[in-house]
Parts: sequence; C-alpha cells; structure tokens
Amino acid sequence: MPPTVEDRLRDILEGITDIESVVKGLTFDERLLEIICEASRFIPDEVKRTEPGIDWRKMIDFGNLLRHAYHMTKAEIVWDIIQTHLPPLKSCAERHIRMSGR
Repeated sequence: MPPTVEDRLRDILEGITDIESVVKGLTFDERLLEIICEASRFIPDEVKRTEPGIDWRKMIDFGNLLRHAYHMTKAEIVWDIIQTHLPPLKSCAERHIRMSGR
C-alpha cells in the first residue's frame, strides 16, 4: 500500500522536530559554518599543504562573507525557512495527524 497523506505529514513533522532540536537555542549569528571557517584560519600552512584538495582560501573567504556580508549568503534563506516556514508546516502536520486519529 502506498504511503498515505498522513504518512507524508508524519515524515514532515518528524523532520521539523529534528531540525528544531538541532537549532534550539541558536541565533542567526551562531552558525556552525562560521565556526569551521574561523577555525580554518588557524590551521598551520604546513598542515594545509598536506591537504591540497581543500580550498583553504575559499573557506576563509566564505567565513568572512558570513561574518561581514551575511545578507548576501544563502544561509539567510535557510534561516528564514527554519524560523518562518517550518512552524506553520509543523502545525499543519500535527493538526492533520490529530484529525486522522492515527
């Protein structure tokens, strides 16, 4: 039997719940990518040379973009989705699951 609408809504609700637990207590400025990019600035050059497949400069530049021009990054869109669009979707999923009695 193919998944029902309620099955799909449960999948949506589970995904939203998982995302909420990951971002709980975080603000827009506390992005994990920013931390990674900042930390990469302090990796010694001799270590960076052993990993030529990593574009260290690009990583550092992206961290600067996140810190100084976040309005130009896609992260803002992702944050907006999490904050603005997931709560109504979660409510919808919860409401339909309650109505289905499952």
